[in-house]
Amino acid sequence: MSAEDRPAVEGPLLSVVVPVFNEAASVEILIERLRAVLEPLPLDWRVLFVDDGSTDGTAAALEGLRAADPRLGWLRLSRNFGKEVAMTAGLDRAEGDAVIIIDADLQDPPELIPQLIERWRDGYDVVYAQRTARAGERWLKRATAAAFYRLINRVSDTPIPPDTGDYRLLSRRAVDALGGLRERHRFMKGLYAWVGFRQVAVPYRREPRHAGKSKFGYWRLWNFAVDGITSFTSAPLKFATYLGLAAAVTALSYGVVVIAKTLMFGDPVRGYPSMMAVILFLGGVQLIALGIIGEYLGRLFDEAKQRPLYLVDDYRAPAGTETAPRESTPAR
Repeated sequence: MSAEDRPAVEGPLLSVVVPVFNEAASVEILIERLRAVLEPLPLDWRVLFVDDGSTDGTAAALEGLRAADPRLGWLRLSRNFGKEVAMTAGLDRAEGDAVIIIDADLQDPPELIPQLIERWRDGYDVVYAQRTARAGERWLKRATAAAFYRLINRVSDTPIPPDTGDYRLLSRRAVDALGGLRERHRFMKGLYAWVGFRQVAVPYRREPRHAGKSKFGYWRLWNFAVDGITSFTSAPLKFATYLGLAAAVTALSYGVVVIAKTLMFGDPVRGYPSMMAVILFLGGVQLIALGIIGEYLGRLFDEAKQRPLYLVDDYRAPAGTETAPRESTPAR
């Protein structure tokens, strides 16, 4: 929404977007901590929860919270679209001069918000919280996360800060810029970096989850990593090209050696084992290349369908912001 359409408030208006999926055990504690942090600040604030198709008591908990405090609102999606889309839905409706994104699991401390706001007041458009420690996470998850950030920053033209999640503050112009990016395979950490503007890190220590289990298992994290790499670099396609070229050169060289040995020394051509090894090697290279091409082709297929990113089931806006739900924004 443009600046002209936003409601007039006393002082800056800050919106906090909270994507939730089966977080009934955490939302009330999160709101208590958010209030304790936001009330003393010299600004107006609103909180918008985005219920990404929860199947527990999250919806009822959010309705109760809004009944007690109209500054809280909620947006319920028609089904589970994934966290990246849920954050997008929240940003589409977040009002104010700045927007903060925070998870509901309390791993990201709300007490860091004043520092984020301070850096925003210094003129930064994107203030991201950067982890110095990841308490409650296994060493394998920490190691794979570090390897992923190292890989994607090596192959991508868009530098993505390492050890950084979705906990951050975005200025209004950064939010508006993100609103124009409607791709379906959304890697938000990359999109935050892609929009540019002035960005700065605020270090913090990440805490263990307050309740429940992480919704991101290793399989989902693997697919998330694939989405990130294929969304921000064509390096896998180049790798497939170089791998095929290397296989072709190797096969040609081996063929020349075999023919030369046969003509010069009368050595018989090796039989079944060597032939099968070559066939399996070349077949594996071809399948790898086809798989990489298929990943990119599948993304083109999804983009070509031009479906909306999400559908809204119900919406209760925070007090003082828009009262009618906007339609889901189709891809542009």
